Amino acid sequence: MRGPHNIWRLIRTGATLERAGAMNVVLDAFEATPTLRFVARALGLPFKYLGYRGDPTMPPATRALTALGPAYIKFGQVLSTRPDVVGDELAVQLRVLQDKLPPFSIEEAKAEVQRELGMPVDQIFSEFSEPVAAASIAQVHKAKLVEGGDYVAVKVLRPGIEKAFRKDVDAFYLAARMVEIFSPGSRRLRPMDVIEHFDGVVRGELDLRLESSAASEFAANTKNDEGFQLPAIKWNHSSRRVMTLEWADGVSMGDNDAIDAAGHDRVELSNRVLQLFLNHALRDGYFHADMHQGNLKVAPNGDIIAYDFGIMGYIDEYTRRVYAEILYGFIRKDYKRVAKVHFEAGYVPADKDVDEFARALRAVGEPIFGMDATRISMARLLAYLFEVTERFGMETRTELILLQRTMVVVEGVARSLNPHMNIWEVASPIVTNYITKSIGPRAVISDLTSTAMVLARFGPRLPGLVEDALMRQTNPPHVDRRPRKRWFVLTAIAGAVGGAGIIALIDAIF
Repeated sequence: MRGPHNIWRLIRTGATLERAGAMNVVLDAFEATPTLRFVARALGLPFKYLGYRGDPTMPPATRALTALGPAYIKFGQVLSTRPDVVGDELAVQLRVLQDKLPPFSIEEAKAEVQRELGMPVDQIFSEFSEPVAAASIAQVHKAKLVEGGDYVAVKVLRPGIEKAFRKDVDAFYLAARMVEIFSPGSRRLRPMDVIEHFDGVVRGELDLRLESSAASEFAANTKNDEGFQLPAIKWNHSSRRVMTLEWADGVSMGDNDAIDAAGHDRVELSNRVLQLFLNHALRDGYFHADMHQGNLKVAPNGDIIAYDFGIMGYIDEYTRRVYAEILYGFIRKDYKRVAKVHFEAGYVPADKDVDEFARALRAVGEPIFGMDATRISMARLLAYLFEVTERFGMETRTELILLQRTMVVVEGVARSLNPHMNIWEVASPIVTNYITKSIGPRAVISDLTSTAMVLARFGPRLPGLVEDALMRQTNPPHVDRRPRKRWFVLTAIAGAVGGAGIIALIDAIF
């Protein structure tokens, strides 16, 4: 339940960071200003011993986030892929959040499996191991099927996870509302919309039937992708809180030493993981939206294995074309074209100056090209990009949040494998190929064909539709205009973009 009582949750957040010794770690990682440091310590320090104690054997940041709950853990998972933003020390601490959280007991897991599948565990599995991975929402057990003898991974939701996550997200709603009230300049970032989007995504992650369906669709789209594989879903042994899929052997994408020992080429892997994501996003419009190291393995034959399909992203064809043109413009250093695309798509208010926006984009892009990735300060780049988006009145577009967030995560994974990778060179062939197929003459023919098919399908009804429209125009009925006004507001919101979203998008590309 949302309301002022969630202020207590926010106070305990600051108190927990203080008690775990994580407040200074976090502030140092983000190069916080003296003012921000003062406010953070003033809110957290007096309530220090009201914070959650957490597991004292864990590093400070990991200890605090795990004590606070699943929503905080999700946030930490994203940061764990960005050592260039939070520093190497904090990134290593947070990587534990990906798949090494404290598990719940095997007895609880077996009881959950029996309740969900309607049969005793030993009638389904001849072997059922202790947890092999534990994340924020579920944990995984290795098992062997009685029928067929295949080894499988059994994913089981944490007991009570729905209630725990609801408590976290309710506090986030209050925080977003407070930001909107006390910081009017942040309203363009639409913090409430962002939290609502995040809430919806995770609600879907809490139903493993939806995850199984997503995995099946993703497998169909990517079956011909070279060097990429997905474990198959065992539908007969899956339900809302339990999912069973093929066991995938391989080394973790986050273990560089193991990757090297297995003889894999980390430079090639870093290029492939980024190009695979771009292919899935641009070619299919359907992509794995949680591609951190904890959800990726490298198979003995060198293939990249992806799993955990609780968060998948979708973008329509028009948005894909806009996204590709922006990337393509940056790759070609055509900042004027990038600026025009933003204006044409409605991402920047029409009353702003396109040439001035192009110059601002050039100031962001030019220092980056050709620079070794290890020399780029993402913290400083993010600060400058925030100034740019604020100056041009760009707002957050919630339907792009997953795409932008995933681009940040995937780039972090790629750079953890090869810190010297050139993002532009790796992205160029994928984006160029998509541009050629989707924006050139071939795309025009395809669009005309699709339009003709729609007209053919509705052809017999077109005369009547036109006649009805003309009649309404000449004899408009009396209607309540308030719903139309609300629809106009919603449409305007959907057409806006920017703020933190664009920051994440361009940061990920760089």
